[in-house]
Amino acid sequence: MKTDEDSGGMWCLVMFDLPVKTKQQRSAATEFRNMLLDMGYSMVQYSVYARYTPTQAGNRATVKAIKAALPERGYVRVLHISDHQWASALRYANLEPEDEVETPELFTLF
Repeated sequence: MKTDEDSGGMWCLVMFDLPVKTKQQRSAATEFRNMLLDMGYSMVQYSVYARYTPTQAGNRATVKAIKAALPERGYVRVLHISDHQWASALRYANLEPEDEVETPELFTLF
């Protein structure tokens, strides 16, 4: 039996807390953020990046790349949620609810 999570698109969230006390640590943190951006992730909040894919299988390769590029120190968490769960999240900006529906940005290559 297919669940709602199996049949729709998936969001991959990458959340991290990386040290930035030294020049080398700042460089590693910047490199990690840039790698996520290059992979098509968008910054949702500082140190929280998200990427939409039509299926969960589309996220497997990116998880492998993230694991390969983990900085030496710090904490990184990768979470997959369904498009339905993402859309039903409560969002607020400056104490006001945001009712605007977020549409995933997909690039089509021919």
